[in-house]
Amino acid sequence: MKRLLTCLLIVFLCAVTAAPSVYAAQTSEELLEQQKKLHEEAQRLEKEKKNAEKEKDAAQSGLSAANDSIRQITGEREMVGEAISDLNDDLVSLLATITMIEEEITETEVQISDTLAAYNEAKHQEEEQYAAMKSRARFMYERGDQDMVVLLLQSESISEFLNRATYVRELYDYDRRELDAFIQTKNEAEALGEQLEEEKSELEADHFELEQSQADMEAILEELKKEAENYDVMLVHAKQDAAAYQLKIKQQASTINQLASQIQQKTAEEEKVKKEAQAAKKREEAEKAKAEKAAREEASGDEDSAEDSGDSSQSGGSSSDGEKEKQYSAPGSATGANIAAYACQFVGNPYVPGGTSLTNGCDCSGFTMSVYKAFGISIPRTSWSQQRAGKEVSFENARAGDIICYAGHVAIYLGDGRIVHASTQKTGIKYGNVNYKTIITIRRLV
Repeated sequence: MKRLLTCLLIVFLCAVTAAPSVYAAQTSEELLEQQKKLHEEAQRLEKEKKNAEKEKDAAQSGLSAANDSIRQITGEREMVGEAISDLNDDLVSLLATITMIEEEITETEVQISDTLAAYNEAKHQEEEQYAAMKSRARFMYERGDQDMVVLLLQSESISEFLNRATYVRELYDYDRRELDAFIQTKNEAEALGEQLEEEKSELEADHFELEQSQADMEAILEELKKEAENYDVMLVHAKQDAAAYQLKIKQQASTINQLASQIQQKTAEEEKVKKEAQAAKKREEAEKAKAEKAAREEASGDEDSAEDSGDSSQSGGSSSDGEKEKQYSAPGSATGANIAAYACQFVGNPYVPGGTSLTNGCDCSGFTMSVYKAFGISIPRTSWSQQRAGKEVSFENARAGDIICYAGHVAIYLGDGRIVHASTQKTGIKYGNVNYKTIITIRRLV
């Protein structure tokens, strides 16, 4: 009957091991599978986050290029604007010059008209004077010496004759002088007219050239205005590109923040499930060990009952004393020496991947975390994050209680080149030499 009860107990314990425990809704294997999925999801989100960061960096580069283009276009547009302003000033000055030349041409035409009138008047008077002189000369010629004789005979004295002869001579001289004066006036008017005509011709040539310059300047001004309009269009497009890049950067930043939040959430869930899996694993192992122990005790009891009653005194003392439970001292105050001494108590205890129990099993970072936790000091869970905790100290200044960080591993320094650490599943928690691997950094937390 007793053997039957023992068998039923073993079956029950095995069923408990296979089924969800009263402490957890899932088995350790199910929790590990859930942890794996959460880890894969976190990796997928991390990949999306990196892609979003790349797109954000690309958008940032595009924004920088667009801003450079805006600055360049703005500078060139300002240069064109200055050229348009300068050309407008030149065109205004040119138009003023053209107006001035047109006024000079008008004045010259008036002067030419006045000079022509004076010339025509002088020529008319010269012709009339010349005609009168010709008449008198012909009269004197036709009358010849007879007039002189008559003039002499009619004179009462030589003096009167000479006076009359002098008068005739002076009359001839007067006509001659008047004729020369009119001829000179006519020649001067003609020369002035020619000069004015030449000046007018020069002014008209200048006017033509200035009009050509005006046409050229207006054509250039039109081209500059078109160029300015093109720059304005280019500037609008560049600003639109910059706005699009800014929007994309903002969107990518929002996406990155969301992904980072999701990654943090998944990582926290993964860590939680990991701890639950470790706890479930420990419970399962404890329950299994308990069942195996009960089975061994039952088998031992059956063997004792089959022995001779004469050995009752021996059987009475045959129960195994069992292993005495190991006792651990309290942590004490949070000093480096106390931390190192406290950690040494757990040498020989098992190494369990993902574990944090100093007695039932832990990994390297779980060992250091739990030792410091006993002193009320919270440090990160993983060896990677512990490499960034506290402050860094040099090897020469290392002291007991410092955390020695290796690639993927951590240990507690004891001083004199010795460490204590959760090494491997084969060796468990043990002592070691500080330089057994290359040291990455040494961190001090107290």
